[in-house]
Amino acid sequence: MNASAAIRQIRERPRVIARIAGVFYLLTFVVGSAALYMGANRADTVALIAGLCYVGVTVFFYVLFKPVNKTLAMVAAAFSLAGVVAGALKVQPQGVVVGMVCFGFYCLLIGYLIFRSTFLPRVLGVLMAFAGLGWLTFLFPALAHQLAPFNLLPGVVGEGALTLWLLAFAVNATRWGELAGDSGAAPGP
Repeated sequence: MNASAAIRQIRERPRVIARIAGVFYLLTFVVGSAALYMGANRADTVALIAGLCYVGVTVFFYVLFKPVNKTLAMVAAAFSLAGVVAGALKVQPQGVVVGMVCFGFYCLLIGYLIFRSTFLPRVLGVLMAFAGLGWLTFLFPALAHQLAPFNLLPGVVGEGALTLWLLAFAVNATRWGELAGDSGAAPGP
């Protein structure tokens, strides 16, 4: 392999990571939506699959956003993983849907990381922050109940827009590489 082919392969890595994250995000949407229309026993299994897909999103987002701010990317990943676990265990003390609240903080952090990055459009960061605010309504059960189902709309719009962008355009690999500091080669996961 010649040097230009090696450089091209390295520069394509963040685009591949972004597209894989987009695929996992799309699977989360499709499988999670299917779980809403199934009987209780099957829905739990399907929701678990959706959660595992979201773990995939989380891992690939950590790698993708680590060059922006490694600490915030790690905190965001922790919120996401906590949300997946809380959702699977159906943790709802006093009606607070803990999983959704964790996803709210996750979306806020991802929104900030997108906004600070130079490899994705800032409007996606704003939409993800908007999504996070929608999920955070679940911190207040009475408010979430009052706003339902409209409090789901910011999440569908924000996370949906990011999913479609990742699938269609991925990221600007050159700018990602500049942030990573080594011509597009990602540090290890």
